[in-house]
Amino acid sequence: MKKLMLALLFLPALQTLAQKKPLDHTVYDGWEAIGERAISNDGKYVAYAVNPQEGDGNLYIQSLSGDYKIVIPRGYSVAITEDNLYAICRIRPFYKDTRDARIKKRRPDEMPKDSLAIITLGKTDILKVPRIKSYKIPDETGTWLAYLLDKPLPETNRPRTPDSLTRINTMLSMADSLMRVADSIRNKANLAKTNGLSVLQTARTNRPAARPAAEPIEEGTELVLRNLLTGEERRFTLVKDYFFNKTGAVLLIETTRKNSDEASVASLTKLNLKNNTSTTIFKRFNEAKSFRMDEAGSQVAFVAERDSSSKALQKFYKLYYYKDGMDSARLLADNKTKGLTANWTISDNPGSIIFSKTGNRLFLGTLPIWPVRDTTVPEIDRVSVDVWHYNDDYIQPVQLRNLNTELRRSYTAYYDLAANQVVQLANEKLRTVVPTQEGDGPVFYGVSDFGKRVATQWQGFSLNDVYKVNPTTGAAEVIRKDLKGGNLQPSYTGKYLLFFDEKKQQYFVYNNNTQQLYQVAKDIKTSLSDEENDVPDDPNAYGIVKWSEGDQYVFVYDRYDIWQVDPEGKAASVCLTAGRKDKTTYRYVNTDQEERFIKAGQTLLLRSFDEKDKSGGLATLNLFNKEFKQVFKEKMGVSPAIQKAKDANVLAYTKETYQQSPNLYVQALDGAARQLSNTNPQQAGYNWGTAELFKWKAYTGKEAEGIVYKPEDFDPKKKYPMIVYFYERSSQGLYGYNAPSPTPSRLNISFFVSRGYVVFVPDIWYKKGYPGQGAYDYILSGTRAVVKQGYVDSTKLGLQGQSWGGYQIAHLITRTNLYAAAWAGAPVVNMTSAYGGIRWGTGLNRQFQYEKTQSRIGATLWEKPNLYIENSPLFQLPKVTTPLVIMANDADDAVPWYQGIEYYTAMRRLGKKVWMLNYNNEAHNLVERRNRKDIQVREQQFFDYLLKGDKPAKWITDGVPATMKGKDMGLGY
Repeated sequence: MKKLMLALLFLPALQTLAQKKPLDHTVYDGWEAIGERAISNDGKYVAYAVNPQEGDGNLYIQSLSGDYKIVIPRGYSVAITEDNLYAICRIRPFYKDTRDARIKKRRPDEMPKDSLAIITLGKTDILKVPRIKSYKIPDETGTWLAYLLDKPLPETNRPRTPDSLTRINTMLSMADSLMRVADSIRNKANLAKTNGLSVLQTARTNRPAARPAAEPIEEGTELVLRNLLTGEERRFTLVKDYFFNKTGAVLLIETTRKNSDEASVASLTKLNLKNNTSTTIFKRFNEAKSFRMDEAGSQVAFVAERDSSSKALQKFYKLYYYKDGMDSARLLADNKTKGLTANWTISDNPGSIIFSKTGNRLFLGTLPIWPVRDTTVPEIDRVSVDVWHYNDDYIQPVQLRNLNTELRRSYTAYYDLAANQVVQLANEKLRTVVPTQEGDGPVFYGVSDFGKRVATQWQGFSLNDVYKVNPTTGAAEVIRKDLKGGNLQPSYTGKYLLFFDEKKQQYFVYNNNTQQLYQVAKDIKTSLSDEENDVPDDPNAYGIVKWSEGDQYVFVYDRYDIWQVDPEGKAASVCLTAGRKDKTTYRYVNTDQEERFIKAGQTLLLRSFDEKDKSGGLATLNLFNKEFKQVFKEKMGVSPAIQKAKDANVLAYTKETYQQSPNLYVQALDGAARQLSNTNPQQAGYNWGTAELFKWKAYTGKEAEGIVYKPEDFDPKKKYPMIVYFYERSSQGLYGYNAPSPTPSRLNISFFVSRGYVVFVPDIWYKKGYPGQGAYDYILSGTRAVVKQGYVDSTKLGLQGQSWGGYQIAHLITRTNLYAAAWAGAPVVNMTSAYGGIRWGTGLNRQFQYEKTQSRIGATLWEKPNLYIENSPLFQLPKVTTPLVIMANDADDAVPWYQGIEYYTAMRRLGKKVWMLNYNNEAHNLVERRNRKDIQVREQQFFDYLLKGDKPAKWITDGVPATMKGKDMGLGY
């Protein structure tokens, strides 16, 4: 009886489980994710978006007290005002309306437009404004909102259709008019017969020629400036762009001329919002841009062009400057200004003009004047050739890929207002200059790889010379030559420069006061660079946290902990955390965008990760008393995007597990967490799954880790098909959520798990020179270890991987016949030919990958050809018995797609079962969602056929002939 009662108790749960359906390909579009979010400065309100993969999302605004919540359908780009009173956001048009307009190829002005929403926090009323282009609010005041409207819709009121009698009378009147015109022409012709053609000539007048009309421009639209506190609005017409200063005391407005009004001119107006006065500081220009104000709003700098047409092949911009009290902006610099390099000009690049923090210094960008294209040569006669020279800094594909960037590359200069001259700081030999003290420092620093770039082809990096630069004279002095490494970080004032030398595996400091360069952190016995590095190159440093206030200390990372280091190299280094003993990593979370250094006694927010059980958490560290507090530590994944209220100890962050979709939480540092969102409630109706950390001993003898995913209705007594997916190391993502989605190329893990597959994701470790062996040692040993658990059918094993994962599959199936199906995306199969290939996304040659990075050969093709051949699956393909699908796309920007062709044609020549998918004009990882959806269907059909015994789809049995391309996708049966 007791057994019967127990069975009855569990029956509802079993029935619920049995009713859960597997995921299918229709679920993707509606699956949700947390998008953007904002928290008010007082920590009382949070705004966040929940968006589906495709379709219309929602913006939620709610109070942390739980008494207020509103939903803005399709809301995005949200901001909460500095005074915590208002939330402003944009509202997208309906997804369907935008999609339909694109299908119909509507012009940009015919496309559906955004709306603006203004919400008073704590209230449910929403003020909406249709058809906006943009909105802006100041950084440091909540009073003002400015928004730019789009063009108004054209009038749609058509004249009333006249009645029949009116239409007939109109037609008769038109006929009479035409007859009179014909009679007039006939009379003129007869007169010409008698008096000659001179009677047809138009009489001359003494009127002056009409002035040519100005070139038509795109007119500005209406700008609305709203006082959020009073509701008062001011409107400005013909506005092209607008900017607040940081404090919100000034609004800068750029307006265009009006095409139909010859008297109108483009102008730049400075509106003082404190006393409601305006000053036109500049007018009569073709184009003005790169506007910058100092923080107080009393100075304005920008570039403008007054002389060229919009179609000119070359335009020369000039630098203008305005300061309160001046009548108008004055010209500071053009291409003839003293101090400017010959044949250089002023840059119009965004962000090239900068005021220092105090406003005492003005920086600009300069660039060479490049020759223009010769338009006198007809296109039919123009030669197009790329000349590859052995002394070029970069090979031609890199040059062509970066062509526009190089043509617009600008170099930092300082404008000396007292001497009225340009002082060049950066140049073609010293491209990068790093300011200190937010532009006010006594010394700047720079790095240059000039003359050392050729070796990037096979090294993947260049050596750098490090300079100190005088910010007012431009004088540069070398302080370190041929540095290999990065992490150059000057202290706030510039007194010190810290950098990591990868060759020596040590940090060094340059002391500008003493002009000395010396090693620091010598007393730290643990490694400050990657302890797990397994590529044939020097390990990278774990990195720098930040400098302290007054340049007293610098904080650096090791694998687990944060260290306090004396930049003088005298005081002992102090380990501030205790992560190493517990194998827990601590990393600083900077939640203040304005933070330039860590203050004495500051409480640091830290993100933690436990290497042992993969749990995540947050903690705090008080630098005054060194008190450490764990905010929370849970077996969950914690997003690195953590926000803190500016004026309150309230955090907003997301947490997730494989079972729980990422949700937004808020938490006071001294309180409990509260979940705000509830994404993907529909998941409860599907057979989901579990994720478990799995450990085994690899063939190398090392204890290895991986993740095993099992279906929610898993029965250990059953035998399941299993797909093994891998790249390098993934076990740290044990608690990561895998949303069902049409992925760019990786395995859609949750989809296959839901449909009755076990999925295994092993970590892989490598030995220099033998990457293929590393794949064998860890993937195969891990697969066999899982099979030994008893719940996997050893005859129904599959492999799936992309790129580096695809290569490892290609290697693995030449070494074992254990797997019944394999799917390799963008694999390299022949290292000897891939070694000289091009990564077309960057233009880089691939040699560095084999000599220094992921491919891990550690030598040139000529030094160790045997390793290239041994690690190339192509030469062992006769051993393959596993049916294989290759994805190799003809616009692959990372792996040359001819690697896929080599692979396919070799397998075909050897009589192997092989298919190749080439998504036309697609990249290394699929970009177009329609293609992503297609490959998910094919991948399921392939594995279901070979691992479940399902009927094969038509593309598997018969292929898709070119004659049927676009007509029959071959997905039917």
